[in-house]
Amino acid sequence: METKIYVGNLSYDTKEEELKELFTQAGTVSSVALIKDRDSGQSKGFAFIEMSNQSEAEKAIQMFNGFTMGNRPLKVNLARPKEERSFGGGGGYGGRGGGSNRGSGGGGKSRRGPASGGQRRY
Repeated sequence: METKIYVGNLSYDTKEEELKELFTQAGTVSSVALIKDRDSGQSKGFAFIEMSNQSEAEKAIQMFNGFTMGNRPLKVNLARPKEERSFGGGGGYGGRGGGSNRGSGGGGKSRRGPASGGQRRY
């Protein structure tokens, strides 16, 4: 069964081919997914690599966790399952919305400030 590993702290210049070539030293690489920003296409500095089985994934972790690539020590471990994201909070209009009203970013109409006459409730 294929096992997915997380590879972090990558240089933004890293290419999928480089990762495949490197991780092939630990076993059969089924796929490489270098995660990129959807707007700019720029790498986000991490990737997911699928190894053909659990033992090869563990070997890759032992070989490459802390390995220096592009003057950066790689962070390599088993990938955790993707968490479901909830989009509650009544947001979503005109932005990424949802969730908490605290912090920066977030959706347009779900935020209420002093100008709207309402009070914030936490």
